[in-house]
Amino acid sequence: MQLYISPSLRHISVFPGKGFKEFIKVKVGSRRVSYRVLFYSLLFFTFILRFAFVFTAVDTIDRDQSKCSSIGCLGKRLRPSIFGRRLDSNVPEVIYRILEEPIGKDELKGRSDVPQTLEDFMAEIKKTKPDAKTFAVKLREMVTLLEQRTRTAKIQEYLYRHVASSSIPKQLHCLALNLANEHSTNAAARLQLPSAELIPALVDSSYFHFVLASDNVLATSVVATSLVRNSLHPQKVVLHIITDRKTYSPMQAWFSLHPLSPAIIEVKALHHFDWFSKGKVPVLEAMEKDQRVRSQFRGGSSAIVANNTEKPQVIAAKLQALSPKYNSMMNHIRIHLPELFPSLNKVVFLDDDIVIQTDLSPLWDVDMNGKVNGAVETCRGEDKFVMSKQFRSYLNFSHPLISNSFNPNECAWAYGMNIFDLEAWRKTNISLAYHYWLEQNLKSDLSLWQLGTLPPGLIAFHGHVHIIGPFWHMLGLGYQENTSLADAESAGVIHFNGRAKPWLEIAFPQLRPLWAKYVNFTDKFIKSCHIRASS
Repeated sequence: MQLYISPSLRHISVFPGKGFKEFIKVKVGSRRVSYRVLFYSLLFFTFILRFAFVFTAVDTIDRDQSKCSSIGCLGKRLRPSIFGRRLDSNVPEVIYRILEEPIGKDELKGRSDVPQTLEDFMAEIKKTKPDAKTFAVKLREMVTLLEQRTRTAKIQEYLYRHVASSSIPKQLHCLALNLANEHSTNAAARLQLPSAELIPALVDSSYFHFVLASDNVLATSVVATSLVRNSLHPQKVVLHIITDRKTYSPMQAWFSLHPLSPAIIEVKALHHFDWFSKGKVPVLEAMEKDQRVRSQFRGGSSAIVANNTEKPQVIAAKLQALSPKYNSMMNHIRIHLPELFPSLNKVVFLDDDIVIQTDLSPLWDVDMNGKVNGAVETCRGEDKFVMSKQFRSYLNFSHPLISNSFNPNECAWAYGMNIFDLEAWRKTNISLAYHYWLEQNLKSDLSLWQLGTLPPGLIAFHGHVHIIGPFWHMLGLGYQENTSLADAESAGVIHFNGRAKPWLEIAFPQLRPLWAKYVNFTDKFIKSCHIRASS
């Protein structure tokens, strides 16, 4: 073969030759071979050799039927490549086909030949040098086994967190018992809250009125302390604490013995409100029915965890639905604020798992534009895990009652730190709508939304929400471990919503100090119950 390259390097001609020597003979238009010609000649042959190398490597991997020597494979690959051979290999197709085949849930049970780790897998592959099909089978088995183990571990984690968050820690139980005993034996622990001369401030709208409903003494004390300590006008702060009958004595004892002067603290139990004794309270009736229906249609934690078809996130949501707080009146009390405080025009409602880090008096200057509920929206923000909640995140849009009434893409908002214009509220049917939808959910076998007070709240306050800036309410500190300390410190109010409450041992250690700084660990009641700064 003869290869002719023109002097301009624009034309290359190939002529038949008589042997190997003729194959490598190069003729050029000029008798003198320049360095430029030599360079392009070497570049051409390098290009040919690269193809030879690639085809040889592919043949080594894709050896499903026959074996060949390196030279034989080179010839086999090189010949069809010149005559238009397709350059793709069937290795990916083999792997994809095997990986897409489903594996039965019991197929890997008792198997000892499945690699347990990536290190085991690589050692076996290097030792046996399997073909593509065997390689894919082993890879599929190993990944499936690890997925099954990960799912089991994740579900166990959710179950343990459910148990930890649903139970009353012995330290909190100890604190409540000690304070109840103090209430019965120490007159100083039974002081009237507030004192008689401060009672007029309870109905004076010129003060900054905050409402907190809780049966957790320690959590309530942190909210109250952080509120007063960060207030620029503590003498104008009135905190209305609402609790249940069993927690009233410990709560009163704590704030009698730990006053937050000059702020004004009121402690009342639900049975102290005349409104609750005047007749039937719709939300109490709904709660009783809800409990009966839930016991009929919801299994216990064992039944939920035993489900092998649902994703771990779904199982976690169902476990959370079993939380006792969903049966607590403390969780529903906010819907009755206009009736509980008939003399007030505006209040800020606080959950007991928040920490206040700034002065909240500017909230009274927020122009609500005729809206009832001032809240932080939760559908946009830098934290896509926490701030990505729309109506579809809470409501069941596969149910016609929901899909015909609401937009799934509408932005959700947060409970935890809310401004309520009670004067505007009394002109609406928000409370009636709340109770109506609770009844509809009961009639639908609890299928309209996830359990909790936010879903019916989203419905009842629909069209009555004024969005405030995210500075006023940072969410997710009870389930978003990736929240940085610097970001949390920059927020006005931080919310430990989620299972990892800061008073539990499952709290995130890097975030717990933001809460613990408002606990006096040298206090005799705190020390006697072994409540420590770090869990």
